[in-house]
Amino acid sequence: MAPRLAVREISFFERPVPFVRPFRFGAVTINASTQIFVAVIIEVEGKEISVGATAELLAPKWFDKRPHLSSEETAAELRRSLLIARDLYLAGDGFETAFGLHAARIAAQVAACADEDIPPLAAGYGPAEIDKAVLDALLRASDKNFFDGMAANIAGLDASLTPDLSNDEIAAFLAGRRRLERVAIRHTVGLDDQVEGEGGVADPAQNSGARYFKLKLNGNPEADTARLIRIGNELAMLPYDYQVTLDANEQYADLDTLGTLVDELDRNSALRPIAGKLLYIEQPMPRNITRQSPLGKLSKRDFIIDEADDSYDAFPAAKTLGYRGISSKSCKGIYKSILNAARAQKWSADGEKFFISGEDLTCQAGLAVQQDLALGALIGVTHAERNGHHYVDGFADTPDREARAFLSAHPDLYIREGGTIRLSIHDGDLLTGSLTSAGFASGVHPDWAALLPLQQPTTRTLQEQTI
Repeated sequence: MAPRLAVREISFFERPVPFVRPFRFGAVTINASTQIFVAVIIEVEGKEISVGATAELLAPKWFDKRPHLSSEETAAELRRSLLIARDLYLAGDGFETAFGLHAARIAAQVAACADEDIPPLAAGYGPAEIDKAVLDALLRASDKNFFDGMAANIAGLDASLTPDLSNDEIAAFLAGRRRLERVAIRHTVGLDDQVEGEGGVADPAQNSGARYFKLKLNGNPEADTARLIRIGNELAMLPYDYQVTLDANEQYADLDTLGTLVDELDRNSALRPIAGKLLYIEQPMPRNITRQSPLGKLSKRDFIIDEADDSYDAFPAAKTLGYRGISSKSCKGIYKSILNAARAQKWSADGEKFFISGEDLTCQAGLAVQQDLALGALIGVTHAERNGHHYVDGFADTPDREARAFLSAHPDLYIREGGTIRLSIHDGDLLTGSLTSAGFASGVHPDWAALLPLQQPTTRTLQEQTI
């Protein structure tokens, strides 16, 4: 039986994260961001208190892309999501399982955020971060690592949020999990990234020897086709095989426009280096259009949702529209990822293909990348987008003492090159062996004294109030 716990304290901190190159996706260009850190203190029933931690970027203009909002306003939404969730998680009376804690609060979280015009995807950010820290504390109190703990269902996952699964199916899925020893990186090619020559997509100094590539699209079939031809010509020169995924970040306006791109992939011989290696197309249309648009004949290609994954019923709904997959991101919720992976396994048992992919948006060196990597290694994600190491120089502005602590605890995952500690990539793969210490995939915690307190978000005037 899963242990029960009560949350006693939740604290938020942050640290600025400068980028070494701009990252453009869709209509957004990011040159810097902020990483938030969460510390929780829990009391496990019958045991002493335990401290847990997590970290994640505050990604502007991804959780909420509405054009009337600034990047700063969308980051403020995420801060509010954290603060609203903290009040809910601290309001519990008595002991609950880790998953029970989440399940009992997620509806109230979404409703409270809606009252402040914060959409469901952003509303889920606060619980997602607190859940990770709570799980870290629970695993440390139980002296278990993430993989063994989850195989034994230490969090107490059940079917309360996924009535299409049974408790037995969830337990059986978890019991069958085995840690992947290696997870391949998928190298992101942002819309402003260099394509040709030195510093381009085929330059090993830039792609870190990746065998998988994630190519951003801008929603214009003609421009995307021309750019993909250029990228394909470069990738075709690699001395090894490769595969690609495409990500439109909601930029394709409708099915007709998307159909034009798919026709090019099917018929344009100049696109063979891309089309012949294509695994899937990610979130092509805006989330609201997605829900109203069955893919029809386009479903002969594999499509997945990402930004449209804002609830526990999003994957079943997407399945009826012809989508085959869904992304796993710890910033959207570790429990949702696990339950969606159980769904994909169940639905694939009859011979159809359904899958869950690893799409890193907000993972930087340290807790964030380790916990998201461990989540993917648990649920069977064999390759994952790992753009953090490309756009941020290792641990960036993290104090060297803290970065050295992570290097010491995880020598298979980090390496010091010159004066910088960064991810250590082995023939295009990340290793997971050191993620097996007690707790959620980390042998150390951040230097809390070196962090800033969470900036308090200003209250935004709702759009309808300005009319």
